Amino acid sequence: MRSPKIAVIGSLNMDSVFQCNQLPLPGQTILSTGTAHIPGGKGANQAVAAAKAGGDVFMIGRVGDDVFANQLTVNLDAHNVNTSNVFRTAGCDSGFAAVMVDQRGQNSIVVSAGANAYLSPNDLDTTQVLIQDCDIVLLQLEIPIATVERAIKIAKQSNVPILLDPAPVTIDAIQHDIFDVDFICPNETEAEILTDLPVKNIQDAEKAAVKLLKLGPKTVIITMSDKGTLVHDGQRSHFIPPNQVKAIDSTAAGDAFAGAFAVKFSNTKCVYRSARYASIAGSLSATRNGAQTSMPTNEEILSFYGHQK
Repeated sequence: MRSPKIAVIGSLNMDSVFQCNQLPLPGQTILSTGTAHIPGGKGANQAVAAAKAGGDVFMIGRVGDDVFANQLTVNLDAHNVNTSNVFRTAGCDSGFAAVMVDQRGQNSIVVSAGANAYLSPNDLDTTQVLIQDCDIVLLQLEIPIATVERAIKIAKQSNVPILLDPAPVTIDAIQHDIFDVDFICPNETEAEILTDLPVKNIQDAEKAAVKLLKLGPKTVIITMSDKGTLVHDGQRSHFIPPNQVKAIDSTAAGDAFAGAFAVKFSNTKCVYRSARYASIAGSLSATRNGAQTSMPTNEEILSFYGHQK
């Protein structure tokens, strides 16, 4: 298969990851069992995921002029992600995230946007030709909503498919024109916030997907960790069973899913095969620590797929 051309428009962060026996309660101070500084950001994570799955990936984003800026771009370069459209923002820190991960692999994350908040619609106008020449565009919500809206407009002008990962999600997002996309892939928590419906099982997910479809996307993909994945295209729903893995860090599972899906869909045009492939990528990511360091290769995904058959 050829390498599909993928534009990832989004955030670059340095993640400080704290391993914990349990996530702290409000007002509680706990001791970490280990720490690490790892390049992250939902945009950069998805870029690495897509590149390792076989995509020809272009990152569009911003870093600051601090000590982390070079580390973030050099790391992407090392993963064969094109960073010629990662812009520097003078007098500003790069994005930063504090990530706490417990023994079950569950996490809590606090993000400081930093330079990500300065990625503007004008930046996208300068990269319009690149965006419109891609096979698919990946978007998240760690950059300004106005920039997400402009990206969607530019992609749609040339009928480039768009995948939106609505994270970090707030109910205010519904007030913006960001859902006229080909694919939206929230996890169960994000689906609950967007629909005000519980998403605890497959039946709940189907109801939430129907409500999400009314916002504008052509296809809804709800990932539910160890409960599996639901795909709904407005005509019918399709359930993808969970993969049997031992999760230790789910921080970037959703990003692994998005990146892998983008590559597989660009090559096959089959939503269900792509979602199955992507669900394996997400599961494998959760078996490893960190964000970009956890992304599986195409060979690893295919090997697991063959093992599961």
